[in-house]
Amino acid sequence: MLNRRADKLELLRIAEAVALEKSIDKELIISSMENGIAKAAKSKFGSENDIKVLIDRDSGEIGIFRKLIIVENPENSNLEISLNEAISINEINKEKKIGDEVLQPLPSFDFGRIAAQTAKQVITFNVREAERERQYNEFKDKKDTILSGIVKRLEFGNVIVDLGRTEAIVQKNELIPRENIKAGDRLKAYCLDVRREPRGQQIFLSRAHPKFMEKLFVQEVPEIYDGLIEIISSSRDPGSRAKICVKAVDTSLDPVGACVGMRGSRVQAIVNELQGEKIDIVNWSEDPAVIVSNALSPAEILRVNVDSENKKLDVILSEENLSKAIGRRGQNVRLATKLMNYEINIMTDQEDSERRQIEFKEKTENFVKNLEVDETLGQLLVAEGFSLIDDIKDASIETLTKIEGIEEETAKELIDRANEFYKKDQEEIKKRIEDLGLENDLIKLEGLTPGMLVTLGEKKILTLKDFADLASDELTGSYDIIKGERIKIKGYLEDFALSRKEADELVMSAREIAYKD
Repeated sequence: MLNRRADKLELLRIAEAVALEKSIDKELIISSMENGIAKAAKSKFGSENDIKVLIDRDSGEIGIFRKLIIVENPENSNLEISLNEAISINEINKEKKIGDEVLQPLPSFDFGRIAAQTAKQVITFNVREAERERQYNEFKDKKDTILSGIVKRLEFGNVIVDLGRTEAIVQKNELIPRENIKAGDRLKAYCLDVRREPRGQQIFLSRAHPKFMEKLFVQEVPEIYDGLIEIISSSRDPGSRAKICVKAVDTSLDPVGACVGMRGSRVQAIVNELQGEKIDIVNWSEDPAVIVSNALSPAEILRVNVDSENKKLDVILSEENLSKAIGRRGQNVRLATKLMNYEINIMTDQEDSERRQIEFKEKTENFVKNLEVDETLGQLLVAEGFSLIDDIKDASIETLTKIEGIEEETAKELIDRANEFYKKDQEEIKKRIEDLGLENDLIKLEGLTPGMLVTLGEKKILTLKDFADLASDELTGSYDIIKGERIKIKGYLEDFALSRKEADELVMSAREIAYKD
């Protein structure tokens, strides 16, 4: 008898030990044991029974019961019982009524090998799930922070980090390229995500994310931690080069100097953590031209043409500064582009001049040909800022007569010719769209002009799905590095001055309609 009681108390001690080791509730362990024994009991008494197991929290006594529902005329003895039969089991059941549940005691039994294995599986599964839930709840608030742990092992290029009471993973693509990590190393990383996963790791870390660098600056620079300096944005080419844009909230501070630290001590600590990554600290300004000049250092910028509406910057510099601005394999300008979220076009002074001359000539020829004006008048209109025939169509007589050399009669004639051309042009475009065979859903897509539709049709983009499958870069144009040279890739709708944001919205709108099912 003493041995039996000792065995039962041992059950409670095991539950307490597991709860302590796994840092989960003892009650949950005992509930898992009850579920495991119930599953094993089903294999003994029959799966058609509804089995309930109760373990006394003080003595460890195990009670096995069949759950039955009180009905007037029982048909299934495994699930139903009459009220009189329920009372015969236990006098307490006198208080019960039809529809209530009663527990019918079942004899204790010796677990067979299969039943014991079944119970063990249920207990192990429930404990593991409880442990994972505990880990999730403990770390979900640590997302977007830096965590530190010991490298436990390496698996297929991924790094498993021991955080103390749980493990995290740094996936191969989230490591700094070529860094040498081995078991036993202490590792810092940015907590990228904490999520519930059916199996495997739940805590995902990153050493390659730009936020990792930002959080290191927060740790190393007290002024950032205290909110006196603000990090505006950052971009990284992990293990090689990075840029971070900072702004002084307290205008008496030098944000770049504070981040660099005395003799470079602060930034050097971050560089060491990032395996020698070169960091450019850029002073923020309300003027994008100033930021881009700082961001493309050490290149010396001659001037910057800013298109804030379309988030485009034309950076003009001398021939000798071109390679400095672009950087090795386009790295410098690519990081500056990410830092500012602007499209940056790098060109020499000569290229800018040639481009302006070509544009001036093309605009002039457009007016001469389609408005039937002489070249001098065409050049005068372009010089005064008129780029398109639509600009003249929408202009007032008063606006045009302010231009020296244009009288009221000429202004009226110009507007009439512009309207006539527009009307004729729209009819031709409509006919062209029909001839190209564009799908009606694409034609109806809000934001696409008739001219854009013609251009798309000529590129064999005829359906809404064709358009939805495009990337924004394919519409607006982009740059690529080919054999070390930065090459411009022309976008389908680049001639329509489509901004990246507008392109994104058009493509997303098309996808929502095309793939709504």
